[in-house]
Amino acid sequence: MENKSRLSSVYLLFVFLVLYAPILYLMYYSFNSGGTMHGFEGFTLEWYMEVFQDTRLIIIVINTLVIALLSAAIATIIGIMGALAIERMQRRRVKNALLSLNNVLIVNPDVIIGASFLILFTIAGIKLGFVSVLLSHIAFSIPITVLMILPRLQEMSPTLVDAALDLGASRRDVLTKVILPFIKPGIFSGFFMALTYSLDDFAVTFFVTGSGYSTLSVEIYSRARQGVALSINALSTLIFLFTVLLVIGYYFINRRYNQTSMQKVARVKESAAEAGVSQ
Repeated sequence: MENKSRLSSVYLLFVFLVLYAPILYLMYYSFNSGGTMHGFEGFTLEWYMEVFQDTRLIIIVINTLVIALLSAAIATIIGIMGALAIERMQRRRVKNALLSLNNVLIVNPDVIIGASFLILFTIAGIKLGFVSVLLSHIAFSIPITVLMILPRLQEMSPTLVDAALDLGASRRDVLTKVILPFIKPGIFSGFFMALTYSLDDFAVTFFVTGSGYSTLSVEIYSRARQGVALSINALSTLIFLFTVLLVIGYYFINRRYNQTSMQKVARVKESAAEAGVSQ
């Protein structure tokens, strides 16, 4: 058992090394005053200052954040409705068919999805730009939110809904005061997953961006094709740190929610115990 544990630890360490070594290498040379990624000559913040002084790049960052937040929020709302609809399906075949259609959009290559959206927007006469990027990001984020929310719905006991209805709650009260609070962790998970997918997406966005509109992934790709510039390293470092902050924020939100839920359960148990003693 000890040997297996050591092998598992070594393997896990190797995996993390392979994943994070290129990122750390990129971050390290973002502080290089030499201007190249061949030999570290000295520490400088010049490339970070260049990023913040680039007005066009700042506009692109704002565009990316607006697209990510809007698409994640809208996709989460639609994902909640989709997960509720799938969970309430009585026929197993129809339910499995809907789940399969939902999963196909996730495993389907991004190039095919991007090309399909390009053809669709061209036929529909939708100008490529903010609207086309937003619609495409919402579309590929919805299956992700459904997969995050659906397991939480399946964990919920049907007796909770029945008890609320028996106590006189309306359908709206059941949704807002019973179902949504119970699946809140799944909602947060779906939102943050959709947000990160939108921030990281390149293939789909590359097809549906117009000439006067761009996102960070497309901008970094176009700049990298022109040659290695350490401003790209600095920009990539900032994006990586922002993603890490998102993950840490989600962790603390989820942890706080779990602690609050445990405290509520403890209070209910104490109230029930006191009621039993008083009787």
